[in-house]
Amino acid sequence: MKSLNFAIIGAGAIAQTHAQVFELTNEANLVGVADIRLDAAKAMAESAKCKSYNSYQKLAEDQADLDAVIICTPPTTHPEIAIYFISRGVHVLCEKPFSIDVESSEKMYEAARKQGVVLTMASKFRYVTDVIKAKSIVQSGILGDVVLFENAFTSRVDMTNRWNANPELSGGGVLIDNGTHSVDIMRYFLGPLKEIQVVEGKRIQGLAVEDTVRIFTKSDQGVVGNIDLSWSINKELDYFIRIYGSNGTISVGWKESKYRQASSRDWVVFGDGYSKVQSFKSQLENFAQAIRGEAQLLITAEDAIASVEAVNAAYESLRQDRWTSISHLSETIALRKSVAASNGNAQSLAGAAK
Repeated sequence: MKSLNFAIIGAGAIAQTHAQVFELTNEANLVGVADIRLDAAKAMAESAKCKSYNSYQKLAEDQADLDAVIICTPPTTHPEIAIYFISRGVHVLCEKPFSIDVESSEKMYEAARKQGVVLTMASKFRYVTDVIKAKSIVQSGILGDVVLFENAFTSRVDMTNRWNANPELSGGGVLIDNGTHSVDIMRYFLGPLKEIQVVEGKRIQGLAVEDTVRIFTKSDQGVVGNIDLSWSINKELDYFIRIYGSNGTISVGWKESKYRQASSRDWVVFGDGYSKVQSFKSQLENFAQAIRGEAQLLITAEDAIASVEAVNAAYESLRQDRWTSISHLSETIALRKSVAASNGNAQSLAGAAK
């Protein structure tokens, strides 16, 4: 098994966890870190025993054998950096939010398609073992038909001096920052989302962006969902996902995950909850294995575009104060790929017949 050479672009808080998991796997090596704040890059590189750079261009020029990068910079910079590396044949794992608009996310997708490289979005909750188990339980049918999906990411965090609350860098507030996780998780369980409506809560921190919102959604299959996001309150919940079915309920928690069928008084515990390190390690390994052609991506580029579509529709709903339809460019792309694959198989069979 070839251990792939990775670099991290951006040495902020989320990059620290990405760097940490390289020590826990043989799938990939961290060979470089780049950040416009050279001191930050040096500090991370020293800990990871790799090289540091003050620009991603210098890193790319120096690392001739680079296989992949993890982009951990503010969202407005993602398309430029991703397309730069894609054009060099380097595979890209881009932190969420994938981009702040559908047009730029499509450009990233098209660049990767033409270059033949792997492009994916970081979405740590999709790689949590309990989340994956929960989907299997839901799909088994033992909880009946899914009726209601709930998700909450709420905690008191001072965002006054953080780039996540600077719309010129982040594209918005808690809705795009945490909401990207939420809509991706909901799609993971329920499939495509059809409509979305967002209500903003009282702004507590005096930010230029929203710090508390409630999201209402409907899936293509008619399942209703509600999502609570906040930087200013903590709902004190022991779970972050709860799904209600016609025959039972399932909860994915921070420290314990469980389900209960309507016919039983007892909850069945099936997991130990959320592990950040485990999810990041699984994410890195899935990406590396997909690069080598050994596994399918758990989060495809189409999934990444779908998350951007949902968040963009959410902001439109917030502005218009109404339910808003979610565009499905991501589904069109997936359909094109399916048709192309079918045509390719047909041509191969025809050639074999000759």
